[in-house]
Amino acid sequence: MADYYPYNFGGLPEENSALEASRFVILPVGYEATTTYGKGTKKGPSAIMDASRNMELYDEELCSEPFLHGIHTAGDLLFHSIAPEAMLETVEEAAAGFLSKGKFLVSLGGEHSISYPLFEAHRKHFGKIGVLQVDAHLDLRESYEGTPFSHAAVMRRICEKTRDIVQVGIRSYSVEEAEFIKSGPTKIFWAKDIVSDDDWIEKAVSLLPEKVYLTVDVDGFDPSIMPATGTPEPGGMGYYQTLKLLRTLAQKRTVVGADFVELAPIPGHPASDFLVSKLIYKTIGYIGGAGK
Repeated sequence: MADYYPYNFGGLPEENSALEASRFVILPVGYEATTTYGKGTKKGPSAIMDASRNMELYDEELCSEPFLHGIHTAGDLLFHSIAPEAMLETVEEAAAGFLSKGKFLVSLGGEHSISYPLFEAHRKHFGKIGVLQVDAHLDLRESYEGTPFSHAAVMRRICEKTRDIVQVGIRSYSVEEAEFIKSGPTKIFWAKDIVSDDDWIEKAVSLLPEKVYLTVDVDGFDPSIMPATGTPEPGGMGYYQTLKLLRTLAQKRTVVGADFVELAPIPGHPASDFLVSKLIYKTIGYIGGAGK
């Protein structure tokens, strides 16, 4: 069925996907260089795109069609070098270009290291912003395997720019990170605690400033619903639990940008691809209807 639709997020016609008419821009960033266990995140953006072209575009929760806000799909971001330092410049420059046009940018990874230059582009454009991170891991190492720009150090780099960071779903970290968080550089909602706390979502959002950048590492989900990621950890977030978090965030804060990273698609098993595609579409719907 999808073969009949344009190759863009949602398979949208020109009137709903042209850059000039679109509030939202999808930026595929299939960068993968510092992953350390499972590979395949460079194929994440294309898997998300394929799944999105086969999903229903009417949202049963919002009773609306979020694509009517306009969703433009940019061309795949290309890298002349896979060196992390070169990636930073390429990603930040591309993001800044769309922000200067007044677009809301939704970036598709690729590995989590891309979130630092994306955050930087948004910080320079919007000024003071906080970060909501959904993840299994803290990603607060000073460096990993020889680079401070590893996926395992991405939040440490962001932490150098802002301390308005809320991390949710965390359930795996190193002894180095255990020492670092003693100084309280971020606010952490551990996976083991939010299971029995009905009020954690309101608490998490209340700790964020007015303007927020959202980064979702899909290993934040429990691997029973998200096996397609390089470092799955048991005991993660549920789908509807995450939707409630993102809906509350959009209602109570101004979300300025978002990325969804670390999908490593499994051939022949598209359920994970559809989960991420639907999650992105729902997020667009929440933000588009938030009136902010």
